[in-house]
Amino acid sequence: MLAAVLTGTTALAVSGNILLPLERVVTLEGKMASKRDFFEDEEVQRILMKHHIRVHITSSGSREVAVHDISSYDFVFPSGQPAGDLITRERAAADKYAKVHRPFVSPIVLATYREYAETLADAGIATAQQGSGAEQSFYYVLDMRKFLQHIHDKRRWNDIGVQRHGITNANRIVAQTPDVCGSNSAGTYLALVAFTWNGGGDEVPDTDREADERGREIRHLMEQGLPSADVFRTYISPEGKNIAPVVVAYEHQYLSYQVQYRHQYGKADAQRVLLYPSGQFVTQPQFIALNKDGDRLGELVTRDPDLRRRAMELGFRILDPAGQVAGDQLTGFLREREVPAPAIDGDDTRSAMPRLRYLERMISAVGDCPPADVASGQR
Repeated sequence: MLAAVLTGTTALAVSGNILLPLERVVTLEGKMASKRDFFEDEEVQRILMKHHIRVHITSSGSREVAVHDISSYDFVFPSGQPAGDLITRERAAADKYAKVHRPFVSPIVLATYREYAETLADAGIATAQQGSGAEQSFYYVLDMRKFLQHIHDKRRWNDIGVQRHGITNANRIVAQTPDVCGSNSAGTYLALVAFTWNGGGDEVPDTDREADERGREIRHLMEQGLPSADVFRTYISPEGKNIAPVVVAYEHQYLSYQVQYRHQYGKADAQRVLLYPSGQFVTQPQFIALNKDGDRLGELVTRDPDLRRRAMELGFRILDPAGQVAGDQLTGFLREREVPAPAIDGDDTRSAMPRLRYLERMISAVGDCPPADVASGQR
């Protein structure tokens, strides 16, 4: 009779006193930020073990992934295209292996609490989405220009009537971000702020001087976090409402949280809600394989039906082979789990991202961090 055991990284079959080697289990090293939620999921780990793959994750902000040495890793998974471009260009210039996979996307959102969302709605800054299937809206559209104007004017929550919703807060209105020097979500939010504050036109900076000026112009509108802070984990903590009433996050983090909350408590968390900026960037995570083993994992994450479904269950909008969001599977899944679903219609206004070189200069101006070495201003 054979029995399977695991020794080190090799699966063995036991027959009497003889160990017979089965297919080797490969441990792959990866470095990433928020997308670690996917690989740390127990179901994802179980599916990967069926393919004889184990993944070990090193957590790091997406921009930190891009600007530090990654030679000891099999793959990296920055949360958006700017950081991914930095990595692939550096690898190409050094004639090193890099293959990109794009399995899913997740929009940038502002996560907040019902009292603050309703206060913004009262002030004409936010509008509740319709049709989520819940008596109370869980999702709002945020007028970014009005929101930023309130930050610019140093308005406080008490100034716009948060007391009418049962709380007081004398702090200034801000959106808390992770550290802009290390985080893709903060860098993407920075680009959105710059685009909106400049009038929302088609113009984006196309010289170093313009990028530096834009960065200085919006610096007072950005509220940065600590370098290692995970603002979403602060948001879902009991202390979150007092520490950071509005935080920049990814949609998948919130949806996954609500699914877990519904499973645990039999209802959705009606106190935590989302604000969708009126202008929007859909961040596109790039799984970048740094060798053949990493490429095999990238192919699985992108094409394996079980992994694709699990990504959807974790709140991501999965992509079809053409790179488009694959229908309304996410909406259907949320409704199956009795979690209110946001409007996912693909009609969000798309804000123009600056070229990588100029985004890096704006990040440096806002965060006092050295710019990454970007050889070209072309996308």
